[in-house]
Amino acid sequence: MLRTLIVVTAVVAVAGCSGAGGPLFGKTRSERIADQDNPQTIARANRANSNTSTIWDLFSNADDPNVTLEVNRYLWAASLDVLSFMPVQNADPFSGVIQFGYGTPPGGGRAYQATVFIKDPALDARSLNVSLRTRGGTVSRDTQRAIEDAILTRARQLRISDSSL
Repeated sequence: MLRTLIVVTAVVAVAGCSGAGGPLFGKTRSERIADQDNPQTIARANRANSNTSTIWDLFSNADDPNVTLEVNRYLWAASLDVLSFMPVQNADPFSGVIQFGYGTPPGGGRAYQATVFIKDPALDARSLNVSLRTRGGTVSRDTQRAIEDAILTRARQLRISDSSL
């Protein structure tokens, strides 16, 4: 009798520690089997239901890519500065896209429209993509490359001026 009482008490104590919201309670048999086949499902559900954080969260790379800003600020500012003669139609810092409307550069006679895509946080030529158009169609690759070079040069100037502060 004493042995049965000890076993029942131990089972109740262990069941009480996990709580009713544990990963295996309140689920059907097939859901429990599916969770056993894929233990990552249990871990993902526990992380989703967890609103607490610990000191170890500082060392994990658990940033949500939908919230993290991955655009180089110097390329962003330089794009707005170099193409300031064009009106900004749409700017999305989370995707890194700036759409400019038609504008005529100072001393020029042709109106241009541009879309700038900053796809990486590095201050690098691979991080920048400029699409330039006129009312007649696309412009030459050399003209696009000259605009990209001007933006990269201005971004480097902005970074140097920030580092000297």
